Amino acid sequence: MVNIKSEKKEINSSSEEIFLFLSNFNNFQALMPEQIVNWQSDEDYCTFTIEGMADIGMKIEEKIFPEKIKIVSHGKNPFTFELLCFIEAISEKNSNVYLHFDANLNPMLAMMVKKPLQNLVNIMVEKLKDGSKNANFFVASKF
Repeated sequence: MVNIKSEKKEINSSSEEIFLFLSNFNNFQALMPEQIVNWQSDEDYCTFTIEGMADIGMKIEEKIFPEKIKIVSHGKNPFTFELLCFIEAISEKNSNVYLHFDANLNPMLAMMVKKPLQNLVNIMVEKLKDGSKNANFFVASKF
């Protein structure tokens, strides 16, 4: 089992706004690095390709408003995993966000993918933080 935790980032938005954004996979494409291609999504499911590596499918399994979203692997994946999104309200307009990724990997595969997965979760929270600097990021992304 591989456990990866992103950096914790302070986001200039309410926990409710962040929760609603992360509760819809149509918004996740804005958080992905350029190596993610063939993105397809609806509110609860998404599929994509990590360029040169694998096809991935995910679904939202649980939502605890406004603090936690549980995402799990779905469909054909090279391994099973769980991605937890944690949102901690600091004030009415600021929140901390971090991601926790757990994957069921054999030791050899774990050595190969641990660093890219660490980079992925850090990029996602960084893009969330960067997006929050745009007053319309969370509003515009709901559609």
